[in-house]
Amino acid sequence: MERPKENFITEIIEKDLEQNIFSCKVHTRFPPEPNGYLHIGHAKSICLNFGLARTYDGLCNLRFDDTNPSKEEVEYVDSIKQDVRWLGFDWEDREFYASDYFEQLYQYALELIRRGKAYVCDLSPEEMRQFRGTLTEPGRESPFRERSVEENLDLFIRMRAGEFPDGSRTLRAKIDMASANFNMRDPVVYRILRATHHRTGDTWCIYPMYDFAHGLSDSIEGITHSVCTLEFENHRSLYDWFLKELEVFHPRQIEFARLNLSYTVMSKRKLLQLVQEKLVSGWEDPRMPTLSGLRRRGYTPEAIRAFCARIGVAKFNSLIDISVLENSLREDLNKRAPRRMAVLRPLKVVIENYPEDREEYLNAVNNPEDPDLGTRQVPFSRELYIEQDDFMEEPVKKFFRLAPGREVRLRYAYFITCREVIKNAAGEVVELRCVHDPETRGGDALDGRKVKATLHWVSARHALPAEIRIYDHLFTRENPSETEEGEDFTSLLNPDSLKVIEDCRVEPSLSGSKAGDIFQFERQGYFCLDLESVSDKLVFNRAVSLKDSWAKIKKNQ
Repeated sequence: MERPKENFITEIIEKDLEQNIFSCKVHTRFPPEPNGYLHIGHAKSICLNFGLARTYDGLCNLRFDDTNPSKEEVEYVDSIKQDVRWLGFDWEDREFYASDYFEQLYQYALELIRRGKAYVCDLSPEEMRQFRGTLTEPGRESPFRERSVEENLDLFIRMRAGEFPDGSRTLRAKIDMASANFNMRDPVVYRILRATHHRTGDTWCIYPMYDFAHGLSDSIEGITHSVCTLEFENHRSLYDWFLKELEVFHPRQIEFARLNLSYTVMSKRKLLQLVQEKLVSGWEDPRMPTLSGLRRRGYTPEAIRAFCARIGVAKFNSLIDISVLENSLREDLNKRAPRRMAVLRPLKVVIENYPEDREEYLNAVNNPEDPDLGTRQVPFSRELYIEQDDFMEEPVKKFFRLAPGREVRLRYAYFITCREVIKNAAGEVVELRCVHDPETRGGDALDGRKVKATLHWVSARHALPAEIRIYDHLFTRENPSETEEGEDFTSLLNPDSLKVIEDCRVEPSLSGSKAGDIFQFERQGYFCLDLESVSDKLVFNRAVSLKDSWAKIKKNQ
């Protein structure tokens, strides 16, 4: 398992250990909100938090920050647990929920009131925004800010009892309305919200805000290092304020740069919009950056962990080119993926000097990078399919594949020479008549002659029908999160992000494959058998091409 590289976070932790700041093991947590599926950005946080615990012989919790029942679902909880396990991490018996602490958090809120550090406010959300001030002007204090401790306790207890309508009152921390940090301008601690919670049902009608619940949940669990992304940097003062005012165990919050990937959006809100508006087929759409989508496309946990290790941990946000992720997958699959032959756009080849009733089985290497995978037998017969692109009637310069009168090698099979081209009424090439050299069985000529091209093929008699789905980047702009005024990010969707190729042909050894099995189709790329496959029609998703074709396109442009 990959270990986190030395970085500014490990430096902080090692200094804390040296000074015995916490007098306990390093304890981290991965704290997703169950309001969507995890994406590749979450994978970076998962690898970092679990990796730090492993590096320092510590612990890592899985905690769901489930404080907003209007957006949370059990489906999301289940998918998150599946994704963390799939990545190769185990939280053992440390599965927690912020909702586990609702009563304790409520008691903390009462204590803030007793200490004169929180008050019940009757301002509406719009009025609160007006009172909040601007970047250049301080906020104004709420007219309800100086309520007595006794009145605030009474109102807050009645809020919990359900006496007031949704949105009519909030509990706010009493901090500083003139603070340069907006998060410190008397933030809301609790709001009234009648929504059924996926774990507590209708027990509660008030719910803590994330900033209040998150830090105190860390404290309750004994988290030593609360590692989060940079957007929480301005929230750290509030994180520390709650812990200090309540005089409880105080974890250290450390922020790192979130993952931004080119031609991708990482906002769960935007990803949810794509799903809800049916602009993709769902959270598991192979074009989505979700872990479930990447898994369905053919990404492996090893490749994603290697990618996270490669990009490292930084203090400043940057845009990582998606080719880095794709190359991590290529490197992993090149070592492990069995080779197979598949013809995406078939062109029929008839070998005229091969007997019609004959068939033979040829030896084919499963993976030259891994001799332990051995070999397989591929059937050969008189009628074959090759790729349409592997033939050109009038070959251009540097086209070395099949053409009239030209000899090429069929992978693992024979040398063949094209003798005749057959066309349909529209003038399209539909069949090639060829001859083979029986002395070249296995792909080499006894007389030592060479050919300039080797083609993949499948036997027409034995081939299986398949559908191939070719995926491209979901967006046309390198950074689709940066939109101009009035521009909808969905207008940047790539209309060619999915191309479906019907009537493909694959070798028969693929008949016993299971959904999720990954192969390298020789000369084509890496492909994963999709869960929509059926016995009479296999469906494959291209995980990644053999080479970084997108980078070549950009270079040419």
